[in-house]
Amino acid sequence: MISNHLPATWTALAPALGNHIWQSTLFAITAELLTLMLRKNHARVRYWLRLAASVRFLLPFSLLVGIGSYLPWSHGVAETQAGFYAAMEEVSQPFTQPTMPMVPQGASPVGMIRLLPAILPAVWFCGFLVVIFQWYLRWRRISAAIRKAVPLQEGREVQALRRLERNAGTWQPLEILLSRTSLEPGIFGITRPVLVWPEGISKRLEDSHLEAILAHELCHVRRRDNLAAALHMVVEAIFWFHPVVWWLEARLMEERERACDEEVLESGSDRQVYAESILKICEFCVGSALACVSGVTGADLKNRIARIMTERVARQLDFSRKLLLSAAGLVAVAVPIAIGLLSATQTRAQSQAQSTATLCLSSKSPRSNQAMESPWPGLRSSANPSPGLCGRPTG
Repeated sequence: MISNHLPATWTALAPALGNHIWQSTLFAITAELLTLMLRKNHARVRYWLRLAASVRFLLPFSLLVGIGSYLPWSHGVAETQAGFYAAMEEVSQPFTQPTMPMVPQGASPVGMIRLLPAILPAVWFCGFLVVIFQWYLRWRRISAAIRKAVPLQEGREVQALRRLERNAGTWQPLEILLSRTSLEPGIFGITRPVLVWPEGISKRLEDSHLEAILAHELCHVRRRDNLAAALHMVVEAIFWFHPVVWWLEARLMEERERACDEEVLESGSDRQVYAESILKICEFCVGSALACVSGVTGADLKNRIARIMTERVARQLDFSRKLLLSAAGLVAVAVPIAIGLLSATQTRAQSQAQSTATLCLSSKSPRSNQAMESPWPGLRSSANPSPGLCGRPTG
């Protein structure tokens, strides 16, 4: 078998990785089905569902299974739940005990099989470095622009921003940095975010356009979009080989911009003015080169402008959809815990069966039989033996 030519560490680690990728993919597919059902509701709901699918790649299924294995559980359900547990384990962990086909001699070189545990990690590490290096080049460009930017202390931009902060009840004022680059207005940073504002763009914007753009950027700050984008960048670096991860990136960027658009329009901004402000920004600037810098021109611009101008206000979640999301979240947590509970029950039952078998074997040993024989032969015939623990007579 192929597994006979692989190291023991690899044969133990590969099924766990396969199970984790399978479980995360299944979770992402389920989340996407929920977003289709909620396509007429607010974009922020779909955004958080897809973000949960992204973060799920960083959380092993075995964590919740381990929690479930330590919870108290009834000792009498092992036999009745054996089939249910086997089915759940087969679906959730299909790679736990892989069945490798027999390889005829000469069909596959043993040397290549033995090199497999070294080749695959090397390929993954090369892809990891490529992704990190690309992000580093983009980040260095933006970081250089930030270092050359100067704080903006007064002007139309500062006045409009402070007015919007007071209306929103923001307790920490957002700093504005004036940059001479062609980057679009955007939020840079996670713990202490700053607004990067390109020099000269304010001359092209009227006061209504200026407030609409600043309101959009404040939405990114309140939603912590840069932190969420950084988390997904970690997922992309680790699981760069998985197409679902890259598909999630595009959907997350689209939904976060749509969520900010909805929030700006719901705050009272005019649709036409808001769409014009986005187009003016696109005429002046180029798009941001880094996903964790929240700007205003992200996503599909044509569809976005059409949606701003024609789409009605998104519907609030009704009771049925709230119940659906609550049930989905409960199932996502309860299923692995249930698997852990049933696994612990099966282990406990097997341990008890082994203990009983050991006790029976020890009670049937020749030394025990000699100890149970009476030294008085006459009394042995008059005794009425009774069944014991292991089904044998006891005198």
